[in-house]
Amino acid sequence: MSEPTRPIRPPKAEAPHGLLPGMAVICLWLLALCGLGLIGVITHGLPPLAMIVCVIFAVAANGLLKLRRWGWALTLAAVFLSMCYGVYMLFRFRQGPMIVMIVVNLVFFLYLVRQEVLERLK
Repeated sequence: MSEPTRPIRPPKAEAPHGLLPGMAVICLWLLALCGLGLIGVITHGLPPLAMIVCVIFAVAANGLLKLRRWGWALTLAAVFLSMCYGVYMLFRFRQGPMIVMIVVNLVFFLYLVRQEVLERLK
């Protein structure tokens, strides 16, 4: 008697893993905003409650570095809120340099919602 042959299955495509360079840049951006916020609190340019936002930015960057879905969601929210703050400062106080912050945060937001980024998350 002959042994039954096993059906040949194509190898499963492995999900990509690892941090994309753009994700690392976004983490650095959030940590830079966190540092600037802490300097603002220390020099009494910002209210002490701004430290809560700084902690959220740091936690979001940490979660994204670890490729966690909650880190991605928190980072997405942090980038969006930072962009909204820039728009508020631009129109309310006529601070022209805020355009750079708005554009950078918009680019980061659009990058984070790409399919390649979502495939990397756990």
